[in-house]
Amino acid sequence: MNSRYIASLPLLFSLLVPFPLHAAPTMDFTNADMLNGEEINEVCAGCHGALGEGGKEGTYPRLAGLPAAYIAKEMLRFRDRSRPNMPMAEHVDHRQMPDNDIRDISAFLANIQLLSQLPPLKEGEEFDAHERLQLTKRFLNIARVEGDHESGRKIYNKECKSCHGKDGEGKESQAVPMLAGQYTTYLERSIKKYIEKIRIHDEHAPEEKFLSLFTPQELSDVLAYLSTVDD
Repeated sequence: MNSRYIASLPLLFSLLVPFPLHAAPTMDFTNADMLNGEEINEVCAGCHGALGEGGKEGTYPRLAGLPAAYIAKEMLRFRDRSRPNMPMAEHVDHRQMPDNDIRDISAFLANIQLLSQLPPLKEGEEFDAHERLQLTKRFLNIARVEGDHESGRKIYNKECKSCHGKDGEGKESQAVPMLAGQYTTYLERSIKKYIEKIRIHDEHAPEEKFLSLFTPQELSDVLAYLSTVDD
């Protein structure tokens, strides 16, 4: 059998069968090598941006500021092919991305702070143009999307806040990702994959159908609300 075909079998198999769940091992991110993380990020930046800001309106999601434990968990899933993703496959095999490298890049990205608002300029006040330019590179504010924002707020507070935080900031201790400041198109795509069981929404209850219980309009309203949280 052709060796290239044999090498591709694990990835093909993972795309065709129900995939196992793998929790991230305990990683001490306080010991992360930030310089190594920065170097690894030079590869990630090709799609996700130099500051982990993502791009193409959510084709590549924002990574900056996500909990380090969440980034690490998802990278391990990419590596063992339990989260199918063809663009990531070539970058995360064991030789290219051992556990220490996953720890370092996860901590580096989690430590990047993006701005949803630029500091206002007062009329007549002098400012450093170069410093202002550097700040604009860290600026990311999600455009508002249509929907019933108030209805979305009520649904979010009732159904989502306990895990994703009061303002959609996520939870580092539980490796729960932020929703505020994430591209709406990426969130829409993720919800679709959760409903279709391509991804698992809750690893502690892999058979739950939580997101399937909402109507498309209700989900749109939640996303509309989330698009306002970083204003």
